[in-house]
Amino acid sequence: MRVITSSVQNQPQSTSRLMMIRPAQFGFNPETADSNGFQHNTLEKSIANTANDEFDLMAKQLGIAGIELHVFDDNNDAYRPDAVFSNNWVSFHQSGKVVLYPMMAENRRAERRMDIIDKLGNDFKIEEIIDLTHFEAEGKYLEGTGSMVLDRRYKIAYACLSPRTHPEVLNAFAEAMGYEIVSFSASDENDLPVYHTNVLMCIGDIFAVICLEAIKDPDERQLVRAALEETKKFIIEISLEQVRNFAGNMLLAKNNRSDKFLVMSTQAYNSLTKKQKEMLSEYARLLHTDLSFIEENGGGSARCMLTEIHLPVK
Repeated sequence: MRVITSSVQNQPQSTSRLMMIRPAQFGFNPETADSNGFQHNTLEKSIANTANDEFDLMAKQLGIAGIELHVFDDNNDAYRPDAVFSNNWVSFHQSGKVVLYPMMAENRRAERRMDIIDKLGNDFKIEEIIDLTHFEAEGKYLEGTGSMVLDRRYKIAYACLSPRTHPEVLNAFAEAMGYEIVSFSASDENDLPVYHTNVLMCIGDIFAVICLEAIKDPDERQLVRAALEETKKFIIEISLEQVRNFAGNMLLAKNNRSDKFLVMSTQAYNSLTKKQKEMLSEYARLLHTDLSFIEENGGGSARCMLTEIHLPVK
């Protein structure tokens, strides 16, 4: 690990500005199911409407909390069953850089929309667009802040390697953005690779939620723990069963008064123990909504639906 400097520590971990994409064609995506063990087809005919209801309730609660939302509607010009999970195709950084990511499923590549970036450019300063999508032609992928959990204060990207997270693309991201990579392998209770890092860990400003038991190699587990401890994170461990309930899929956000909120689904909240809730409540208010249909059919949860906007305001 490198020596952490005070200038790096000045980077904010959380933001009060979030982007969300209201789904138009949400449903079970067979192109992503093989690599996502959280995803199941419930065969609900009303699933799209139910997903919209869950989306709108979550957006309403975030708005009531005072978090600034930039909500865009998906449209019908392409089939985008996973459009609601916007954090996989783009990330926005305090430097004014925007990163576009290579996606494993072909039907997810249509989620990348320059019209959304152009609209955000009306309010925020965009200095450079870093396009990593050329890796798709080589069969190498990195699905944004699903594949990576970023410690923005210390510029460390935690990443569990999987078919959707390739080390070569990780290195390209690190070189372009000045990040250090802490990579490892992780698997579930059936020894299947965890498809995205953000289902097993969440990085806050001074805390981290993580399922260390998913990291089976003891040396890799110690590497991750050491990185978290060196960056002075209070570690709150969750179990593989809690990961299955999306307890790792959380995001720390704040409102314009700097009140902090830890956003998660109701399923995730209910899976936490009383002690875990008490510990997390010391750092932020726990904000949860029911995302059962989105979680069951899409295999993602609250954090996957939120894209942080760290861009400087014009």
